[in-house]
Amino acid sequence: MMPEIHSVKVRVPATSANLGSGFDAVGLALEYYDELEFTVNPDAADVAAHIEIHGEGERTLPRDETHLVVSTFRKACETFGLRKFGFTMVAHNRIPQARGMGSSAEAIVAGIAAAAGFAHRGELNRAAIFDLAAHVEGHPDNVAPAVYGGLTVSYDFETAEGVGSVAIAGGEPLRSGFHAVNYPVDPAVDAFVFVPDYELSTEKAREALPARVSHQDAVYNVSRVGLMPAAMNPASLVADARGADLADRANALLFAATQDRLHQPYRASLMPPSTALIAKFRKAGFAAAVSGAGPCVLVLHYGDAVGAVEEVAHDELAGGHWRMLHLPVNTTGVRIERV
Repeated sequence: MMPEIHSVKVRVPATSANLGSGFDAVGLALEYYDELEFTVNPDAADVAAHIEIHGEGERTLPRDETHLVVSTFRKACETFGLRKFGFTMVAHNRIPQARGMGSSAEAIVAGIAAAAGFAHRGELNRAAIFDLAAHVEGHPDNVAPAVYGGLTVSYDFETAEGVGSVAIAGGEPLRSGFHAVNYPVDPAVDAFVFVPDYELSTEKAREALPARVSHQDAVYNVSRVGLMPAAMNPASLVADARGADLADRANALLFAATQDRLHQPYRASLMPPSTALIAKFRKAGFAAAVSGAGPCVLVLHYGDAVGAVEEVAHDELAGGHWRMLHLPVNTTGVRIERV
């Protein structure tokens, strides 16, 4: 079938994966967006993709069918039963490329959400978008928050070959494949992302990881990542805490939850400036970690701390090689508007 919709606008948030301890499983959506508009070509015989890019990547990203958004959009259109049609895509990019803020996940989610917007009316089927996006990406930790918003924990549910769904008493059967759970985040939790003027490819970052880790290090991370939902929504755990008590408890939990032995120590030599900045923040008592595969640095804090955060990173910001983004947590995930 051909699309009945003339144009679809898509807005996808930036994300930060891992958050220290949650390697390849935990992600957070941030109030910082790429916005794209897809418009059907007026000439039905023109089935080409015409691409305009503004902002991040405007000098480096391809303007043909190899563009990740475009190639994903084409595949998703086939999945949703749409015939090939031509379109113009205008992208206004704010998310830095190859910095650890989920630019690849954004591109994949944007392409799939746009295809869904052309194929179906009504609310987005976020579960279907996540499922397809996770299979394209291969690692759902950035995809999940881009789709759902907030704090997410993703996992790949594997069943024995030929078994399929496993019946769970009192609930829906669990199918094999990727799943995500969304956790609430207290509005008082702020994110600070420090963006350097250098890049690091995810491939190089993965190549630095060891084939095996010790049992001790695995237990270390499991104990820390288990704290993450409470750290991001501390009132649920400390119901009787108020004011400074709650803030102190929240920031202590955030500090512990972002400790890691599985990936950051092995990647440290690939990004010395980022590693040094993380160490400065943690020495000052702030929960800091590599954002995704890096080299961006993520700082999480409960309560107002803009001045203190800027003071810790004063030299880096003054040197001109870093910029700071002070961002609330996004709670909506990908959004579309049909025209």
